[in-house]
Amino acid sequence: MMNLAVADLMQVFSLPLRIYYYLNNNWPFGHTLCMICFYLKYVNMYASIYFLMCVSVRRCELIMRPLRYNTSKQKVDLVVCILGWLLVCLCCLPFLLLRNPDDGLVTSGTVCFSELPMHMVSTSAAWVILIMAELLGFIIPFTVVLACTCLTAGSLRMRTTETIPDRGEKRRALRMVLSCTIVFLVCFAPYHITMPLDFLAKANSLSSCTLKNLILICHPVTLCLASLNCSLDPIMYYFTTKEFWRRLSKPDILERGILSR
Repeated sequence: MMNLAVADLMQVFSLPLRIYYYLNNNWPFGHTLCMICFYLKYVNMYASIYFLMCVSVRRCELIMRPLRYNTSKQKVDLVVCILGWLLVCLCCLPFLLLRNPDDGLVTSGTVCFSELPMHMVSTSAAWVILIMAELLGFIIPFTVVLACTCLTAGSLRMRTTETIPDRGEKRRALRMVLSCTIVFLVCFAPYHITMPLDFLAKANSLSSCTLKNLILICHPVTLCLASLNCSLDPIMYYFTTKEFWRRLSKPDILERGILSR
């Protein structure tokens, strides 16, 4: 959850500069800052996708197998988070490297973000990048989140043993996993549907001018929806507020220390 919040803050910090650019149609902050803000946009989106998947998996695991979580798993979580950031930062580099910094409009500082010109790449290379982005960046994580939602919902029908009484944890877990699914459907699904279509439109591979214009209009809208996750993620922070303060409370820390010993 803390890593998800960091990913959201990375997006929020660049929003004032984006607002200035689209209000004035000019970028006076230099090429380096433009590329950093452009890169942070994709890092935020795919880091959010990755950590939403991790939240869903961990919450589902805690509900399905509550006795198997221990301090060693916390170390595994740390490794998963570090590897996640490295994976996301590396996989988002092609979005940055495909932009052409030698273009006159870029060096003069008049354009930024989606208006940045692209390097010419072969069609096969472009399709490989698109397929990898769709599979690793959306389809696989969304499938995992859907599976966690079904498993968590199914656990509500299971009878709880007397050893571990259910005090509403399953319903809270289901609400959290459902909120992850909603964020995927509202924010990330529309963008990953229009992303390959936008590539085809900009590559002049579509014969219909009406369809091409429609895609070029819809894709920026879906890109804005992808940024909306910064507003929807706090729903999950709300679901964990009581748990967060309980874990920081002194009685719970003492209780966990006694249990661990």
